[in-house]
This record gives sequence, structure tokens and C-alpha cells, in this order.
Amino acid sequence: MPNPCRLYLITPPRIDDLAAYGQALSQALDAGDVAALQIRLKDVPDPMIAAAVEALSPIARARGVAVILNDRPDLAAQFGCDGVHVGQEDAPYAQARKLMGPDAMIGVTCHDSRHLAMEAAEAGADYVAFGAFFPTSTKDAKTRADPEILSVWQEVMQTPCVAIGGITVENARGLAAAGADFLAVSAGVWSYGDGPAAAVAALNAEIALGVAERGRA
Repeated sequence: MPNPCRLYLITPPRIDDLAAYGQALSQALDAGDVAALQIRLKDVPDPMIAAAVEALSPIARARGVAVILNDRPDLAAQFGCDGVHVGQEDAPYAQARKLMGPDAMIGVTCHDSRHLAMEAAEAGADYVAFGAFFPTSTKDAKTRADPEILSVWQEVMQTPCVAIGGITVENARGLAAAGADFLAVSAGVWSYGDGPAAAVAALNAEIALGVAERGRA
């Protein structure tokens, strides 16, 4: 039985020292279950994205962690990533699928909209992402989602859902309990006081507590 809720790690929007970050990533991935790593670099040239994918993919794949590139299906296909995550303002799902092929993992940002999520799921998306659930420092979130959207989605749809936006050790449990299949976390890991590895361990513990609470209400 696969874990009903897993951690989905997102890189910081900037990585100045890939070697040092690679070490931190290795320690974080060794500290607990992580399903995927999204490489999400903002406002950097393509060669920097290429360098990040080249440096970080082997670290993730050695631990069975899927490598997802944010926003850029063209580069994800070129660099051999496992998948791509597209937003509503990025390349449309159909274009991403055409570029990436039938076996790639493609996720779609759906903000706080079940309508957008259903459209994406019916088109064939591998997961839909709802958020932001909490204030976030890594992205200017235009929407605020209610945890209830996760519960309703679980009841009516098979496509996995990812909760994203301001998720930390302190608030992860409630989203796991509400029905998220994955919790996407960036600053909540990389800025955690005791370090990224401690954050991954603590998040997995909170996820397990949240999953145990499902259906009790």
C-alpha cells in the first residue's frame, strides 16, 4: 500500500552554490520519505537551469525521487526530467504533454479552483496542485485555498492532488488530514531552524499523524 500522503520538495527560487545545495539536498532526502523534487528557479538563464538539473537529478534519482522541472516543458524534455509542473500562465497542459511524451509526469497549478482542476484531470494531468493554503515567502500567491477543497477532491476524483503554499512543519498535519496526496514544501524545509534534514523528518512525522486522523471527523 503506497503512502497516502507524501512530501514533494521544491528547491529555493535561487541556488547560488550548487555544490553546497547538493549536500543539503542529499541530507534532506536521506532524512525521510520524499516523492519528488521540483527544480524551481526563478528569473535565471537557461544554462543555470541546465546546470541545476545536471547537478541535482543524480542526487534525487539515486534515492528514488522523481525530478520535476517547473514551468519549462521544453527544457524538461531536453534535459530528460521525469516531469514538468505548469501553471495557468505557463505552457498549456496539451503543449507540455506533446513536448514531454506520454510517460512523463505532468502537474498543473489549479489555485483554489475545482473547475480548473477537473479540466486538467480530464485532459490527463498526473496531478493537480491547489494553493496557496498559507502565506508564502517564495511566491506571490494570488489565491488562498481552503483545506476543504482537498477533502472534496478526494471524494470525487482519482487524480492525485498536491497542496502547496506556505506549508511548514507547524501546519502540515491538517492538510494531510484533509486529504492531500502530496504536500509541496520549499521554504518550510530550506529555512527550517534545525536544518533541512530535521524538517523532512518532522514533516514526515506530521504527515503520518494527519493521515491517521482521516475519516475520524
